This record gives sequence, C-alpha cells and structure tokens, in this order.
Amino acid sequence: MTIRSFRNFAVALVLGVPLLAGCTVNPVTGKSELVLTSAAQEIQQGEQAYVPTQQSQGGVYDVDPELNRYVTKVGMKLAAVSDRDLPYEFVVLNNSVPNAWAMPGGKIAINRGLLTELDNEAELAAVLGHEIVHAAARHSAQQQTRAAMSQVLVAATAVASSGSDYGSLVVGSAGLGSQLINSTYGRGAELESDLYGMKYMSEAGYDPQGAVTLQQTFLRLSEGGRQDWLSGLFASHPPSQARVEANRKTAATLPPGGVLGADDYRLIMQKTMQAKPAYDAYDEGRRALADGDTDKALDRAARALDLFPEEANFHALRGDVRYAQKNYADAETNYDRAIARRGDYFYYHLMRGLVKSEQGEADAAVTDLERSIGLLPTAPAYYTLGNIARDRGDVDSAVEYYRVVAQSEGDYGRAASAELARLDLARNPSAYVAHGCEAGSNGNLVVLVQNKTAVTLRDIRVAISLSDSANRTRQVERTFPGGLEPGKVASLDTGLGPYAGGACPVQVIGATPPD
Repeated sequence: MTIRSFRNFAVALVLGVPLLAGCTVNPVTGKSELVLTSAAQEIQQGEQAYVPTQQSQGGVYDVDPELNRYVTKVGMKLAAVSDRDLPYEFVVLNNSVPNAWAMPGGKIAINRGLLTELDNEAELAAVLGHEIVHAAARHSAQQQTRAAMSQVLVAATAVASSGSDYGSLVVGSAGLGSQLINSTYGRGAELESDLYGMKYMSEAGYDPQGAVTLQQTFLRLSEGGRQDWLSGLFASHPPSQARVEANRKTAATLPPGGVLGADDYRLIMQKTMQAKPAYDAYDEGRRALADGDTDKALDRAARALDLFPEEANFHALRGDVRYAQKNYADAETNYDRAIARRGDYFYYHLMRGLVKSEQGEADAAVTDLERSIGLLPTAPAYYTLGNIARDRGDVDSAVEYYRVVAQSEGDYGRAASAELARLDLARNPSAYVAHGCEAGSNGNLVVLVQNKTAVTLRDIRVAISLSDSANRTRQVERTFPGGLEPGKVASLDTGLGPYAGGACPVQVIGATPPD
C-alpha cells in the first residue's frame, strides 16, 4: 500500500460515515441550514460532556451555592423565552479566567472570573442570553458540520504526511467537551447570538442596555491586552466595535427600560468579591509554581489560605508545591485537606494517587486514581495505573491502560506508546506496524510498512506467502534493515513475483523496540 493508497483509505473511511441529518430550519432565525447532527444527538452530546467538562475547567464553584442558584434563576428566565425548548442547565465554575460557554443541548457554564467583572444582573443576562442563543440556534452543530466536511482533507493529509491546560490531559470520550467549548464561532454566529440574546433579555424583563455596556467593557479589555481575557472569553467570542454598534442599534428597536439589577447583583456577589484577593493570590501562586518558583508559590498559597481557608484549591496548591519538591508526606496531607473540603473534584484524587504511587502505596494509589478517572479520565491517571500493573506483572491490564493513553498527544501519549511497544509488540506486532503491498515496476512484490508507535522500531519482519504462475506457494520471511521512525513508511522489494495486485500475502511477525 503506497502513501497515496493510505490517503485514499483515509478519505474513504471518513466518507463512509453516514450523514446523520441534512438541511434543517434554524429554530432561532428560521433559516434553512445544513446540519449533520440531529437534535437528539446534540442533547446527548451535551449530557455526556457537561460534567466532565466542568471537571476539566475547574469544577463547580461550590463555596457559594447561593451564587449558583442566582445564576440558574437568571438563566432559566431567559431560557423560558428562548426559541427552542431544551433541557437547559447553568453552572458557575471555580475558574478565574473570564469565560462562559454553551454546549449543545443547552448546557451552559460561566466562570467565577467573569462574574467578578460584571456590574449588574442585566449584564449577566446578556452573557447568558448570548450563550443560550448559541445552544438554541445550533451553532455548535453547525461548527461540527463544517469540521466534518473539512475532516476528509484533514484525515487524508494527516495519514499522508504522518512522517513529516488539564483539558490537554483528558483522554477518551471526555475530550469531546473541550472540542465543543473551544471552537471559535464565526462572526455571523456571534452577531446572531448578540441580536437574539438581547431580544431574550427584553422579553425576560431586562434592560437591553446591559448588552451594550457589556460589549463596551469587553472591547476596552481586549484593547488593553489582558492575558486572562485573551485566553478566556475573547478566544472564542472576540469583541469588536462593530458588535458594540450592532448592540446599540438592536437596543434602539426594543422597548426601553427593564431591570438592571445592580443592587441585587452586588449583594449576591458579596462573598465572592470578598474572596477575590485570596483567589488572586492563588493565581499568582499557580503562575509561580509553573515558573519553578516554589518559595513564591508557597507564600501565595499561605496568603490565600489566611484569607479564605475553606477553599480546597488553596490546599491543593500547597500540595502541588510539596509534590514538586518531592516532599510526598506533606503533599499527601495537603491533598487530604483538599478532598475533605471538595471530595468530588478529580484533581485532588489524581494528585493524591500520584503521591501514593511515589511512596510505594500501590493499593491506595489505585483507589485514588480510579476515583479520579470516574470524575475525569486523564492520561496521568491511566499511565500511572499502567505502571502499577506492569510492576505487578499484570501485563494484560498494563497494556489496556497504556492503550488508552497512547491515543492522546504529548509526553504521556509518547511514553505510553513506548511502553506498549516494549510490552505488547512481540506478541501483537501487527497492531503496531501497518502493512500493505504493491507491484513494483519489475513486477515483483513490494511490501510497505508504517510505524504506528511513538518510538523508533528496528528489524521489522514480515512473513510472505506468494503463489507463482505454476501455483506453487513460496513462504519466506523478509526483514526491513535499520530503524523506522514513528509514523514513517518504508518499502522493500522482496524479489518475489510476479505480483499483479489484489490480496496482500503478507503478515507482520515481529519488530524490535528501543532498549
């Protein structure tokens, strides 16, 4: 199989997926649009990805349950006047990055960091109304349709050229959530969400001027170049003067007046605003730890805990510093304290599991790591479970764990792929080396192989069973000389023939991984 054949195979694979829907009417605009995802699938996607995505984005902001109830109340008032009946849900996430997002099926989240930047309930309604329109107007489904149409070329190119946050650690189907919320909507979808979101605001009794002042604030912050905004809301919802002017024009067409709710908003935000200096110190500590400054990170963790000791993340930051310093006993104590305050967040269980693994407490580590996977499947958890199973001599379990991680990118994916090659290559070589056949210019059988692992393989061996013109079968072996780098394709003229194409009479029987 040539590289061109690989490319054709990839295209056929993508094109072979049945189209799940077709032209539908946008529930918000009434326009006919091409959407390949059905309404039922949208709802299923949102329900499947909502909770794991909350975990990957900081978890629920549970130290102020009244704030969550307030946001849900505002959201449901807007959902009640939306153009599409969906199982809407709203949640506040414990994340300082100013952001909000909507998943298919009406699953909506807003970060603590964005709430602290708003001035009144009408601005909150503008944010939530905008996200409701993204869900109601099927913008994510439209994005998926465009992605599916382009995926034919992407898949083919990826195969043909294959030699050439905690979201990044998520593995398996849980990764769907980050794909859904990190997509950048087009200019048309943003303006559409602004327009109909303001109409929802007005129908729900809010002053649509809140959407104007909101966009003015966003534009000012974008021009200031604040990194947290650029990496948060502005990454997927870029502001512009055109959006400000469009909102002004829309507001002029809507009934004047309505609720601003500045006093109510200040009251409900009181606890969170009082805790903001503690979260600011925590964020500084996180940045310091990422830069390797453990002393500063510890100092900021201590300051955060002095200001707001009930926040589990602050204990976890101290644990992360101790983990980086290889002070595993103290790190475990800090993670214990974090779990005592928020037992349903994956990260604390993951880190305590890693600590226990470092201390040789395999059984306790497995318990914590499995608990973390139940909340959010991550590469570090699966990889460490693979290591524990390998060290216990349970090769089958180790292989299964490593296979999950090997599908991901980054250091963990490469390390898991290397472990798979060491453990499983000898007994299952065809799973790691793809092969194909073609006729050479001299009529001989040419065998092609591709290294599907993340490590260089040496001495790839194939068994050939080829019949000649007299129907005599020759069974021989051939070895590809030298090494084959990850993703690379190599060819070998076997000297056997004639071969006119058709079934490929080759089986991969072995290869040698690095020491």
